[in-house]
Amino acid sequence: MSASAPRRDTRGIVDPAGLLSRVRFRRHLPAPELRPYLEHYWLIDWELPEPYTSHVVPHPSVNVVFQRYGPPATGHASAEVAGIGLGLFTHELTGTGRVCGIQFRPGGFRPFAPARPVSTWTGRRVPLTDVFPDADVFPDAGAFPDADVDAAALPDAPAAVLTPDEDHARVAALDAFLLAHGPAPDPAADHAVELVELARSDRTIRRAAQLAAASGLSARSLQRLFADRVGVGPKWVILRYRIHEALERAEAAGTTGTPDWAALAAELGYSDQAHLVRDFTTTIGVPPTAYARGPSVP
Repeated sequence: MSASAPRRDTRGIVDPAGLLSRVRFRRHLPAPELRPYLEHYWLIDWELPEPYTSHVVPHPSVNVVFQRYGPPATGHASAEVAGIGLGLFTHELTGTGRVCGIQFRPGGFRPFAPARPVSTWTGRRVPLTDVFPDADVFPDAGAFPDADVDAAALPDAPAAVLTPDEDHARVAALDAFLLAHGPAPDPAADHAVELVELARSDRTIRRAAQLAAASGLSARSLQRLFADRVGVGPKWVILRYRIHEALERAEAAGTTGTPDWAALAAELGYSDQAHLVRDFTTTIGVPPTAYARGPSVP
C-alpha cells in the first residue's frame, strides 16, 4: 500500500494545538519505492523562548529519529532507532532544535533490519548504529543528485540529514539512507502491514480473534507474525487504535460538543464506558471528560 500524500491528522498527539503553535511540523512522503513500508517522514524545527513539554501516544510503529538539540554550530546531533513506545511519550523541548524522523508502517521496519525480530526494539531507544552498523558512513552523493547536499562533506547520516535547511534536501538524504539499507523482500512483513492496516481501518475488527479469522492464520501464528514483524501483539495494536480514536474524539469535543462516551465505548468495542475511561486515563493520565475540557496531562 502507498499514498499520494502524507496524512494530515494529529492522531496520537496530546494537545496538538499547543504543540503546533510552538514548532514547525511537516510531513513528507518518501521515494515511491519506499512508500509501501513507510507512513511518512516527519520534520520538526523549533526556537522556543521557554521550555515546552510535548506528549504523544505512540503509534504501533518503529521510528528512526535524527535529532539536533541546540544551534547548528554548537548543537549535538545524534540518531536512534525508537521501537514501539508502550506508554505515553513525554519530551521536553527547549531552546533551538531540529528533528527529522522516519515513521515506518507497522510491519514495515523488518525489511530494512532483517537480522532480529522487531519486538527486540519494542519499548527501547537505541543508537542508530546498534541496528545499522554502517550508519556512520553516508551513501555516495550520487544517491541524491537533485538535492543540494554534498555527501562528501557530510561524513555520517545524522549530519547529512540534519544539516540542510531545505525540506527537499532532508527528504533526499533520508531516501538515500533507507535505499542503502533495503528494503529486502519479505512477504511476511508485507502480510503484517496489510493486517495492521485492516485493524486500523475496519471498525468491526475489535478483537485479536477476529483479526486472526480475517488473516487465515491461527491465533498462535498471528501472534508470532506480529512479534517478528510488527513488534507488539495484535490485541495491543487494536487497543492502541481505540485509544487514538478516543483521544481524537475528546480533542474534537471542544468544538463539536461533548461526545456520548457510552456510545463511543460500544463503537470501539469496549465492554462498557468504565472500561474506555479506565484505558484512556491509564494511557493519557486524565479521564476523557477532563481532557475534553482542556487538553492537559499531569
